[in-house]
Amino acid sequence: MKRRIHFGFVTLLVYSLVSYFCSCSAFYLPGLAPVSFCEDGKGGEDCQTVIQLFVNRLDSVESVLPYEYDVFDFCKDAKESRPSENLGQVLFGERIESSPYKVSFKQDVKCQAVCTKSYKKGNQEDVTKLDFLKMGMQLNYQHHWIIDNMPVTWCYDVEDGQKYCNPGFPIGCLVTSDGRAKDACVINSEFNKKNTFYVFNHVDIKITYHSGASEGWRGARLVAATLEPKSIKHTDEKKTSCEGGTPMEVPGEFNEDLSIIYTYSVTFEENNSIKWASRWDYILVSMPHTNIQWFSIMNSLVIVLFLSGMVAMIMLRTLHKDIARYNQVDQVKSMEDAQEESGWKQVHGDVFRPPRKGMLLSVFLGQGTQIFIMTFITLFLACLGFLSPANRGALMTCAVVLWVLLGTPAGYVSARLYKTFGGEKWKTNVLLTALLFSFICLIFVLHFYFFLMNLILWVEGSSAAIPFGTLVAILALWFGISVPLTFVGAYFGFKKPAIEQPVRTNQIPRQIPEQSFFTKPIPGIVMGGILPFGCIFIQLFFILNSIWSHQMYYMFGFLFLVFIILLITCSEATVLLCYFHLCAEDYHWWWRSFLTSGFTAVYLFVYAVHYFFSKLQIIGAASTILYFGYTMIMVLIFFLFTGTIGFFACFWFVNKIYSVVKVD
Repeated sequence: MKRRIHFGFVTLLVYSLVSYFCSCSAFYLPGLAPVSFCEDGKGGEDCQTVIQLFVNRLDSVESVLPYEYDVFDFCKDAKESRPSENLGQVLFGERIESSPYKVSFKQDVKCQAVCTKSYKKGNQEDVTKLDFLKMGMQLNYQHHWIIDNMPVTWCYDVEDGQKYCNPGFPIGCLVTSDGRAKDACVINSEFNKKNTFYVFNHVDIKITYHSGASEGWRGARLVAATLEPKSIKHTDEKKTSCEGGTPMEVPGEFNEDLSIIYTYSVTFEENNSIKWASRWDYILVSMPHTNIQWFSIMNSLVIVLFLSGMVAMIMLRTLHKDIARYNQVDQVKSMEDAQEESGWKQVHGDVFRPPRKGMLLSVFLGQGTQIFIMTFITLFLACLGFLSPANRGALMTCAVVLWVLLGTPAGYVSARLYKTFGGEKWKTNVLLTALLFSFICLIFVLHFYFFLMNLILWVEGSSAAIPFGTLVAILALWFGISVPLTFVGAYFGFKKPAIEQPVRTNQIPRQIPEQSFFTKPIPGIVMGGILPFGCIFIQLFFILNSIWSHQMYYMFGFLFLVFIILLITCSEATVLLCYFHLCAEDYHWWWRSFLTSGFTAVYLFVYAVHYFFSKLQIIGAASTILYFGYTMIMVLIFFLFTGTIGFFACFWFVNKIYSVVKVD
């Protein structure tokens, strides 16, 4: 897939506005040219005859461990080839390879045999292969096939007469020993034998195309690919019949030899009402929850309006009156009376006193800035359609590349703030900024996951096991690009003067009066993360579904809007609590502002635990460890991200209010 993007900033801006305000669901990627297909003998160099069908890894909602197609002993392509995979696909465990199913444009195939898999009762290797196939059916592992960069979908009727198109279909299904039909077995009343597996060894593939004859261009373009899996017992590979018949049973107890004949049929259908640019619509429209997304946005907007009203009331009424009263103190009271007055002005000599552990705070803020810029750019590009589901692995690839290239702003922010805090160990600061967060991830991910978990994954034969070469490449990007760029940013940060504070800091710290329960640090921090989490928890459900339940996520416009709302909510909640604490004459706001909005990550972790036990059907120690390992990394990133937003909002607020008040 080649993408050629040649347009200037103005074109990019216009396109982004059009994409944002026009809520079309089509996924026409800029620079992605459609492929034309022609019948055999009627095409030219720019018109293909053979339609390649690729197979991807298999996954399950009951297990986090994905597996490659070949592991389940399915039919293999004699001339196996793999298309090039990007970094995101490798990290997500995608393993795309060619399939033995041969398709030519407008050439129907009827009950064509692919291969026969035989299992001998006394052969231990065959027993192992069959047991693994049964495990796949028991855990409801799903095929993922690809035609012309589109998922081959399994469409079936659901409630209220609606049709749902699943971008995968099961290996087979199981009827348990108590006669309960599990998962896909409910679609066929013939699947009723107890303690029996039914393998889907036949697929009816239907390919829909849009003819170019009516529009003056040559050939045809594929606009849909659907299939229906079936279980059919064939007795002879040379005389296969796919009409009716008994289902292909795999007994729970392997007591006799077994042969499974895999077959397929292909039909073509012309439909000129579907445009190539909107060919993903039939998949995405069946994905739920546009109405729920709008409810999520409205819920978030209500919270934002509430917080905005509170902030406006403080800024325009309370704070304005405070400033006016403080600035006119000489006309109203004597200086002795002014000294006895309470309020946020009384801590002006201590409010900019450098925080404890200033180096660690500056490092966190540098890393949080890096995450913020990376997230903003990634979501913006996703809104333009560049990182849509059609561009496989692009989202993860974009995030990783941006993370590597954004070491400079991380180093600059960390160094500038550390210098403002009065720090002098600039070399230590630079090293920690470049290495601390990555070192945490390195220790946690490499030692706990990439080594321990990768060992488990290799033993399990999972495709999620990241190749050693990819690990080396990631380390090379980190040490070769990210770390040097962080040093460059830190150099310019230390060259700049420290941020000038609007008021002087007293030499002797002021004693903080006794605080009420609500103005103590821990209750304030705990309360500060509730409202930001309330803005994102609905959207978080869909994100977790896309990661762990293998649902396709495509509503990046909603996600970008929720991202902006999250920025506003974190900022306003932190500013409110910061003002209340300053009014209570507690001037320790540096770390508190970071932790107040950063505590949203704790609620995210609690929600992820709830999601694991209430929504997922994951079983097995390896899958559980993998889930919580990824969750902890996500929580750490979210903690740095939200904490940085809250800190800079509070930093701006404190500088603003103390710069307009007169201090003797």
